[in-house]
Amino acid sequence: QAQLVQSGGGLVQLGGSLRLSCTAPRFGLENYAIGWFRQAPGKEREAVSCINDSDGTSSYADSVKGRFAISRDGAAVYLQMNSLKPEDTGTYYCAAGWGPKLAFQGPLCLSPEAPYDYWGQGTQVTVSS
Repeated sequence: QAQLVQSGGGLVQLGGSLRLSCTAPRFGLENYAIGWFRQAPGKEREAVSCINDSDGTSSYADSVKGRFAISRDGAAVYLQMNSLKPEDTGTYYCAAGWGPKLAFQGPLCLSPEAPYDYWGQGTQVTVSS
């Protein structure tokens, strides 16, 4: 059972925008580093972006730099996706890991080895050309 609840996503044309949201109804996200991941059919899951819990430092995969923006407020974490491309298509997941852990500092939160504890249910993003 997913501990995080995601919303947003859908079908958009090339160049369009979408915003994904991630919340944790059973606990607050304030002390958690949050990562966004995606998985396309037949491909490995990849980290897209992450944000730490302390000062809001964010990191991005090279493929989305300048197009995606991660942000957080007290209750949720968001992924704003602009200038979407067909290669952004996939199922997107948010994940939460205990922020003070060294494994979530700086760009380490993008690592496939980062020990995220909780995951969202996934939401489909489809970009048509």
